[in-house]
Amino acid sequence: MVFKKHVPWNKNQLIGQKKPLQISHIWGIRIRLELERRTRDLVLFNLGLDSKLRGCDLVKLKVSDVICGRSALKRTMVVQQKTGSPVQFEITPNTGESILAWVKQAGLKESDYLFKSRIHGSEYISTRQYNRIFNGWIEKLGLDSSLYSTHSMRRTKPYLIYKKTKNLRVVQLLLGHKKLESTVRYLGIEVDDALEISESIEV
Repeated sequence: MVFKKHVPWNKNQLIGQKKPLQISHIWGIRIRLELERRTRDLVLFNLGLDSKLRGCDLVKLKVSDVICGRSALKRTMVVQQKTGSPVQFEITPNTGESILAWVKQAGLKESDYLFKSRIHGSEYISTRQYNRIFNGWIEKLGLDSSLYSTHSMRRTKPYLIYKKTKNLRVVQLLLGHKKLESTVRYLGIEVDDALEISESIEV
């Protein structure tokens, strides 16, 4: 029997750096999902923002990663597939409420994947499916989907934190980057901007 090697859906595609979501986009998507009572997608959206995880890690979250007993965790930790390094993230109250509602609605157990797939033979939704869901959110807002991707979800909160605090080290820790240079490139910060921040900090 010959096994086919898994090939990522976006392999060899020139994706380019995607824009983070703005506050107005966040609330536009969130309110629409709440009104449409799309609980699973609301959890996917909220956790995507809170966790700052890559899509491959987000879709594989289990109920036990975010819930203990009958309560949503306030913080949790997962090991990143790409780097093998653990990363912590917060679960905000609104996200916790949506998680509990989804677990109850779907009848999930602690050992279940949070985003179970409806496709036979798949335990959880694929990153390709996550991308399709995300594109649907963007298109309903009337935005150009070529400027955004699921990676926009990962970039959004770190970008907002950086704009507010100018603290690169905080963002580096939240993203689980090993090198500060990676964080600088990831946020799209100009070198002069980074140097200006560095010069303003006395040690």
